[in-house]
Amino acid sequence: MSEQAEVIVIGAGIGGLTAAALLQERGIRTVVFEKNGFPGGSCASFERSGYRFDAGASVFYGFSENGKSGTLNLHTRIFRKLGVEIATVPDPVQIHYHLPAGFSVAASYSRQEFLDSLAARFPLEKEGIERFYRELEEVYDILSSLPAGSLEDVAHLASVGGRYPLKTAMLALKTFRSMGKTARKYIRNEELLHFIDIESYSWAVQDALSTPLVNAGICLADRHHGGINYPLGGSGRIPEALCRGLEKFGGSVRYRSEVTEIIVENGVARGVRLAGGETVLAGSVITNATVWDTFNRMVKDSRYRVPEDRFVRAPSWFQMFLGVDASLIPEGFHVHHILVDDWNAYDKPGGTIYFSAPTILDPSLAPPDRHIVHAFVTSETDMWEGYGRGNAEYREAKERYADSIIARTEKILPGLAKAVKLKVLATPQTHERYLNRWKGSYGAMLKPGQNILLKPQNRTLVKNLFAVGDSTFPGQGVIAVTYSGVSCASLVARRLGKPLDYL
Repeated sequence: MSEQAEVIVIGAGIGGLTAAALLQERGIRTVVFEKNGFPGGSCASFERSGYRFDAGASVFYGFSENGKSGTLNLHTRIFRKLGVEIATVPDPVQIHYHLPAGFSVAASYSRQEFLDSLAARFPLEKEGIERFYRELEEVYDILSSLPAGSLEDVAHLASVGGRYPLKTAMLALKTFRSMGKTARKYIRNEELLHFIDIESYSWAVQDALSTPLVNAGICLADRHHGGINYPLGGSGRIPEALCRGLEKFGGSVRYRSEVTEIIVENGVARGVRLAGGETVLAGSVITNATVWDTFNRMVKDSRYRVPEDRFVRAPSWFQMFLGVDASLIPEGFHVHHILVDDWNAYDKPGGTIYFSAPTILDPSLAPPDRHIVHAFVTSETDMWEGYGRGNAEYREAKERYADSIIARTEKILPGLAKAVKLKVLATPQTHERYLNRWKGSYGAMLKPGQNILLKPQNRTLVKNLFAVGDSTFPGQGVIAVTYSGVSCASLVARRLGKPLDYL
C-alpha cells in the first residue's frame, strides 16, 4: 500500500488528462492510471501497416486564437498554459451532409455561405433560418465571454456573476430551452426540421428536441468562428501533448495499470486498487470512466449503484478503418461527411453513416499514393453477443456488415469497395474491451426535456471522488470532455488551496 500522489486520475482520456495536467501545473501531485499502453481513450491514434488511424473523433474545436473563439478555444489556452505546442491545419468545412431526396449541404466555415445554401433549398424559410441560427449565435456570444470553471464552485459562480450579471442571467434562462423547440419557433418545413435534427445528431447522438440549446450554441456556432482544426499527426497528438504537459511539471501516467476498485471507506474515496493487487492512496480521486463503470463496477458499495435507465445511454459504434488507393478521392472532396438514406431510420443503429478522410488534410497519415477512409455507424453490443470473440463467424459477420456500409458509402465515393487496400474493423465489443466502457457506451445523456444542469457534474455522492468525461456536464465530444476536465481541475484545486488562474 502506497501513497504516490495528492490526486489519482482513473483513465488517460482527454477529460482525465486535462484535469491531471492543470492540477500538476499548480503543483498538486497527480498520477494517472491507464489500462492501455497509450493515452487518449477514444481520442487516441493507432498504427497499422504504415497508416495512422484516428480511433474516434476527427472533428476538433478549440484550436483557434483568442480573437476568434473567445474563451471557447480551450485547447489553445490549455496548451499555452502548459507550455506545449501542437500543430494543426484548418478544415474549411465542418461536415458535408448527404441526405434523402438529393438534399446536400456543406456546413462551411463561412456562416453566410452556409445560411445561403440552406435558404436556396428552402426559400420560404429564409427568415426562420436566419432567426434560428441567430439564437445559436447569441448563446455562443455569451459562452465565449465567460471563463471556464466549475458550476459547483461558489467562488467561480460569484466571480462570473459579478463581472457578467446580464450574460449570466441570460445564459441561465437559455438552459431551460432545447435546440428543437427553439427551431420550431421559427421553422415549419419538415425536411428542414429533419436537417436541424441531423445537425444535432451529428455530435450529440440525439435529435434536436433532446439537445439543450446551450450545447448547440457551442458546436454549431463556433464552427463559424474558431472553426474546425485538425492536429497534424492525427487525433492522438492531443493526448500526447497533454501527457507532455503533465510530465513537464512532474506528474506521471502509469500505463498498463488498470484500476479495478475505487476504495471507499465510510463514504469517502481513499484511493484505488489495481488489477495486480497494488493499492494506491490519495486525498482525491478523479474518474474518467462512465457513470455506470464508476459506480457499478469500480465502487463496490451497492448503495451507490446507478440504474441504467437513470439516464439515456449513449450508443456505441461499428467502425471501419480503411486504407484506400489515393485515386479514389476526387479533387475538392471534403474531409467529413454524413450520409442518411431514410429520415425514419437516421437515429436507429446503423441509420447514419459518419465518414472522414483525414489524409486530405494530413497526407503523412498514410503511405504514398494512399488515403485513409474512416467510416462508422452507431451500434450496440447486443447486436454482436451471439458471436465468440475472434472466431470465424464473428469475422464473417463483421465483413458482411462492413460490406453493406461500403455499398451505401459508394453513393458519394464510387469505387470504394475496389479501392480498399487495408481494412480494420471494430464492433461495440472492441470499444468495451479497449476502453473499459460498459456496453461500449459513450456515456450518459439527458432524457428529452431535462435541463442541462441535471447532467452529472464533477462532484459525486462519494466524498473526494470526482468525475470527468462524457458522463458529466457538458457531455459528449472532445471539446465537451475537455471542458469537464477544466471544470474539475478548477474545483479540486480550489479545495486544495491552490486555485487555478482562468485560462
